[in-house]
Amino acid sequence: MGIYAKEKPMDLGVAGAVLEAGHGRAVAGRVVLDYEGRCLRRKRLVTDGGAGFLVDLPQTISLSVGAAFALDDGRVVEVVEAREQVLVISGDLPRLAWHIGNRHCPCDLAGDHLVIRADPVLEAMLVQLGATITRSFAPFRPEGGAYGHGRTFGHSH
Repeated sequence: MGIYAKEKPMDLGVAGAVLEAGHGRAVAGRVVLDYEGRCLRRKRLVTDGGAGFLVDLPQTISLSVGAAFALDDGRVVEVVEAREQVLVISGDLPRLAWHIGNRHCPCDLAGDHLVIRADPVLEAMLVQLGATITRSFAPFRPEGGAYGHGRTFGHSH
């Protein structure tokens, strides 16, 4: 290759299924996805090593911790949760959780705190309600929807 030629990135093909943690297959790479990115049906992704592949699933899914995309050749691309800006909330948790839920905001419910994605409007509201807020940078894993596993995609059930 000449000095001006670009090296073509490796293509891993198509991933038509998702496997749960503990799949035991050979790993072709890893892809880092934030909360929004872990909800998909059809999208071209690139691994942390620069190899591209097409995700083409039968329906939109929300990927769980440890999930992997199954490639046509039997290998997998593991999904790693991206660290993103979050707010760690403490205080009167039932009251604060009610206000967060009333705004249809995804929320991670822990025993002694709540976690939401960073949002200056919600942060100001929660502080006004007496919450103590700590800004952090971590994977965001909110509670799943009431009508199914993972995110709620609608009310048909």
